[in-house]
Amino acid sequence: MTVAEEIQKLKKEKDAIILAHYYVRPEVQDVADYIGDSFYLSKIAASAKEKTIVFCGVGFMGESAKILSPDKTVLMPAMDADCPMAHMATEEGIRKVREEYDDVAVVCYINSTAALKELSDVCVTSANAVKIVKALPNKNIFFIPDRNLAHFIAEQVPEKNFIYNEGFCIVHEFMDPEEVKKAKEDHPDALVLAHPECPQTVLKQADYIGSTSGIIKYAQESDNKEFIICTECGVQYKLETTCPDKKFYFTETVPVCKNMKKVLLEKVLHVLKTGENEVHVTDETREKAKKPLERMLELAK
Repeated sequence: MTVAEEIQKLKKEKDAIILAHYYVRPEVQDVADYIGDSFYLSKIAASAKEKTIVFCGVGFMGESAKILSPDKTVLMPAMDADCPMAHMATEEGIRKVREEYDDVAVVCYINSTAALKELSDVCVTSANAVKIVKALPNKNIFFIPDRNLAHFIAEQVPEKNFIYNEGFCIVHEFMDPEEVKKAKEDHPDALVLAHPECPQTVLKQADYIGSTSGIIKYAQESDNKEFIICTECGVQYKLETTCPDKKFYFTETVPVCKNMKKVLLEKVLHVLKTGENEVHVTDETREKAKKPLERMLELAK
C-alpha cells in the first residue's frame, strides 16, 4: 500500500477531512478532500462534519480552523510551517492607532496569528477584502499586517482613509519587477496575473490582480493561452491540471514558500496515525478571535 493509499484508508477510519492550500506540494494536494485559498478553506473548516481536520498549510490556518470549529480536533502535519507575515503587527501598534483615530476599524488579514485576530474588528482575505472594507461603516481603516495588500485595497476603496502597517509576505515582497519585465519580453503573448501581496512595481505590470483562487479562475476562463504567474509556484499544479492546453511561466527566481513546502505526504500520514501536532487555542483567545472571523464570513456572503 502506498503512502497516499494508507492516508485515504486512515482518513475514513479516523473520520478525518484533509484540507490543503494551493501552495503545498502536488502530492499533498492529491490526497486532500478540499484544495483552496485561505478564505475557501476557512469556510470548509467552519462547516466540516468530520471529527478531525488535517490542515495542510501554515500555522495561522490551523489556528483559524480551530477557532471556527472548537469541537473538532485540528492536526497540522508540519508544526514548524509558519508564516512570518502572520507576526508582523504588534499589540502596541494597534493600541496606538486606536488612540489616535476615533472612527477606526482594525482590519486583519486572515494571514495572521490568533493573538492579532483577537485585537481586530474584522478579518479579511485577499479574495474578499475589498468587499468587506467597503461594507464597514468606519472611515479609517488600519489594515494589518500586509502593506502591499493594504495599498491595493486602498486604490479600490478611495472613500476610506488607510493607515498602513509595515508587514509583508516574504515570497511576494521580494518578487523582482525586472524579472517580471524580462518574462514579459520572453513571452510577449502572455498575460501577467499577480497576487495583491506583490509590491506596486510588480502590480503595475499586471493584466489581472487577484487572490490565488482568482488567478486560477481567470486563467481557466481566459481565451489567452499563455500566462506569467506572479504568486507562489504551488498554484502551477492546479493551473496545469485544469488548463492542460495553456502555458504558465514564472519569474527566473521562482517564488517558493519554504514553509508551505514543509508539509510532506509522510507527515500527513504520521499525524493521522498518531494524532500528534494538535492545534490548541485557549477559550479566551478563541472567543475573542472568533468574532472577527465570523464577521468576515457574514460580510463576505
